[in-house]
Amino acid sequence: MAYSFSPPPITSKLLPRFIARQPFSTSLTPSLTSQPLVSNTNFTPLTIHRSWNPISYKHNQARGMKVRSAVKKLCECCKSVRRKGRVYIICSKNPKHKQRQG
Repeated sequence: MAYSFSPPPITSKLLPRFIARQPFSTSLTPSLTSQPLVSNTNFTPLTIHRSWNPISYKHNQARGMKVRSAVKKLCECCKSVRRKGRVYIICSKNPKHKQRQG
């Protein structure tokens, strides 16, 4: 004996909101699904890579100084100077030795 079970029809008022809606993939029209959502005509991986590359960003900046809690002279040409309530190390021979306490 085969039982045939058909549930009573349920109106959309009884269904929760998320079940009554159509899935996202079928709710789009065919014209939108055939076109890519993001156009890559203006942005190639090379230009995105260049614009967000931290190495190229550092080349555009002027050389700053190291900020340390304890500064010290790194060579004979380094001089300690007190300015604006801070201790600075300046070096005329090697600009990489510039430091600021803070």
